[in-house]
Amino acid sequence: MAAYEHHWKDGTAIHLPLGKIVCVGRNYAEHAKELNNPIPAMPLLFIKPATAAVHLTRPLALPQGQGTVHFETELAVLIGTPLTNATEDEASRAILGFGLALDLTLRDLQNQLKKNGEPWERAKGFDGACPLSPFVSAEHLKQASRLGFSLDIDGSRQQTGDTSDMLTPVLPLLAHISQTFTLLPGDVVLTGTPAGVGPLVSGQKLQFQLEDVLFIGTEVL
Repeated sequence: MAAYEHHWKDGTAIHLPLGKIVCVGRNYAEHAKELNNPIPAMPLLFIKPATAAVHLTRPLALPQGQGTVHFETELAVLIGTPLTNATEDEASRAILGFGLALDLTLRDLQNQLKKNGEPWERAKGFDGACPLSPFVSAEHLKQASRLGFSLDIDGSRQQTGDTSDMLTPVLPLLAHISQTFTLLPGDVVLTGTPAGVGPLVSGQKLQFQLEDVLFIGTEVL
């Protein structure tokens, strides 16, 4: 598996090392409902290792023999400056770019881990579990509180998200995360998935869109 490197949408490199990938569970109420999960009182955080990242522009290789793999489309935020105990204003100035990501999940394994009261990392952090798109500079998008994105599979709309529907919006979310651990340049935050998640199957064609500035196509091997 080729090493992941951050890139802008025009293909030029972003000269930042990939750090940790901070993920947020159940940040859209309808997604929590579709999986019969309670809505958390505060953001539900977990981390994918850097080794989970692959390029979303390349075909997706699914793990074999580990049960159902679900797609979860999310807005990804690339951090450009350190954040520790940050305010929302500081969080806004720390955003270098926006992109899209898939939080791939071994759903059968996750359900078993949850049943056992165990952490989710084995179901969320495996190699290839975080396909990331190229990033669009934050300067080229409107405010983070109203960004729309979508996923089509084989020409049919599967997920539609808008950051205005988040239980914890982007800037409060970054500020909240920074109260627990520092976000560093090159870190990526996945901000939660809207309703419509489901299994991936070999041969599917996926089309992603972020506003009118980022369009990504890929397929499942």
